[in-house]
Amino acid sequence: MPPLKGDVRVWRGSTLIAESRRALVTRFPEATGHILIPEDDVLTTALSSGVVARHDADRLVGFDPAQVKIEIDDSWPDGTGTVNRFPRWGDVADLLRLMDLVPTAPGLFVAPTYEDTRRNVVEGSQLLGQAIIAASKTVPHQRAISAHMIFSRPARFDLPLLFHVRKLRTGRSFSTVSVEAEQEEKSVGSALVLMGSDTPDKIRNQITMPSLPGPEASPFHDYGMTGRDVRFVNGDYSPDPDRIGPPEIHAWVRHREAPAARYLQQALLAQFTGHMTIAAALLPHPGLGEAQAHVSLSTGVLAITVALHEEPDLTRWLLYSNPSIYSGRGLAQGEGHVFSEDGRLVASYTVQAMIRDFVDPPRSIGLDQARLM
Repeated sequence: MPPLKGDVRVWRGSTLIAESRRALVTRFPEATGHILIPEDDVLTTALSSGVVARHDADRLVGFDPAQVKIEIDDSWPDGTGTVNRFPRWGDVADLLRLMDLVPTAPGLFVAPTYEDTRRNVVEGSQLLGQAIIAASKTVPHQRAISAHMIFSRPARFDLPLLFHVRKLRTGRSFSTVSVEAEQEEKSVGSALVLMGSDTPDKIRNQITMPSLPGPEASPFHDYGMTGRDVRFVNGDYSPDPDRIGPPEIHAWVRHREAPAARYLQQALLAQFTGHMTIAAALLPHPGLGEAQAHVSLSTGVLAITVALHEEPDLTRWLLYSNPSIYSGRGLAQGEGHVFSEDGRLVASYTVQAMIRDFVDPPRSIGLDQARLM
């Protein structure tokens, strides 16, 4: 059984009944298994209560997650970190492993599978990040400048994803690369990536970063993934259908560490762009919120375009400022800007999404109602 990194705490109501840095999980990813804590790290009174789901000869104790709250304190090297629920989807290192495509033949890359299938749908923004990586590995002497991707059907975590790459044009200054994502011999996404060579500034200007509360004043949002700290200004990314506000979401995001390769940094930045437009579009509408997404509302990202302006420092705070500028006819349109903490514009993007009633309920087509990162 693999060890679980971090300080694990188990709460029954407001009472701490177990705390351990020696916890184990029965399977990886965590969501497919259970957490086990050495008996010495559990309050004696908890052992005779109904919250214990397992107590074996190895003096390991398991808990019924329906009876308790299990949280994991993920400490970072700089002394900060996040507190996440159990089970987690995984760590940012798991996301990078899925995104860092492996070449298997000329013009062909493969992404591995992942076993956490509580909601077995790969996010479109993850596919966009993977397309950026595929193009960057195909034209390594240039960097990704912009990428546009349309998501034509849902992709699954438990099946391999193939990425077919074709160089449409290779030039000294710019190159154009097409990337077709495929699963079960069907297209799930089509991308065009513009690669380019850097040159010195001829002119330079940018829009001004909005004046907003900083990350210290913004509540942490648990996406179930350690290694990334996400804080939404005013807590506006909320499942509460009665929460009302202007159609905009602002998020502060930073990572425990940054991958060495520039294309991985760009891919991680792009991966977060698809998270906010739908929530922002729902905010002005009473009785509608993120809690209904994939349950009573059919929602999904249809297309994302991202322009990559500057090199991000992923270990420092980045502000994703994401208003929804239009909603109607079953669609929502978002536009976003990514700023460094000192106000430098790092990237900009647009998102087109759908928000409509289900033709078929989720369970009738094999999807559950669990939420992902």
